[in-house]
Amino acid sequence: MDDGSDDGTLEVLKELSAASGVAGVETRYLSFSRNFGKEAALLAGLDVARGDFVATLDADMQDPPSLLPEMYGLLRSSGADNVATRRVTRRGEPPIRSLFARMFYRIINRLSETEVVDGARDYRLMDRRMVDAIRSMRERSRFAKGIFGWVGFKTEWIEYENVERAAGETKWSFFSLFAYSVEGIVAFSTKPLHIASVGGMLFCLLAFVMLLVIIARTVAFGDPVAGWPSLACLILFVSGIQMLCMGVFGQYLAKTYVEAKGRPVYIVEEASFPLKAIGL
Repeated sequence: MDDGSDDGTLEVLKELSAASGVAGVETRYLSFSRNFGKEAALLAGLDVARGDFVATLDADMQDPPSLLPEMYGLLRSSGADNVATRRVTRRGEPPIRSLFARMFYRIINRLSETEVVDGARDYRLMDRRMVDAIRSMRERSRFAKGIFGWVGFKTEWIEYENVERAAGETKWSFFSLFAYSVEGIVAFSTKPLHIASVGGMLFCLLAFVMLLVIIARTVAFGDPVAGWPSLACLILFVSGIQMLCMGVFGQYLAKTYVEAKGRPVYIVEEASFPLKAIGL
């Protein structure tokens, strides 16, 4: 899958495709019209894969291809539909990034009914039944780790230590990872909406109690000027909570807006095989 890259990826894919058949290996590729993101590329790969078993892995070699024979053997011997991998270490990652990653997994597993395993990778081997189940989910706001868990099926896990990238640098900045984590939480949990609603009701109750206190104090002691700093802090605090709740509502509204437009998850510009043959 060439996700609208601006390096030499497409040229390499064309060379590999032209050499298909050598040693019984066939290479096919899709190239997007622009960068649609990792999730769209993953879905497109599953859309065009023809095998009874499908493996997904990144091209940066952080997912060891040497595990594939073990994954295949476990898939056949265990009767599972899916053999997934997870990292047991985060060696090579910045400490702050690892800290926030662990916090994200704790938060999403508390908020969502769909389990997302800490350290889980998109590197996995699936049978056709699971692949078709994932393909049936055509939502635009995608979070693969959540989708893998949501569709269910029996899963076996293989653990491995983190491997450094073979080449290049990650395109995932701290802020893009933060946005991706928000995407995952919003996609697989409505609890933030409930939290915002409960928080709003509690602050309304607090405001009513404070109103009674202020009335009682004014009647008993008059209207002293003292206390305005605490009042200003309270107003700012409550306003901040209101803005936070509005932001939560806005996230869900934005996702609804994106889904309602019904745009395709990705657009293919070039392929090494006829797209009509697979219904694209």
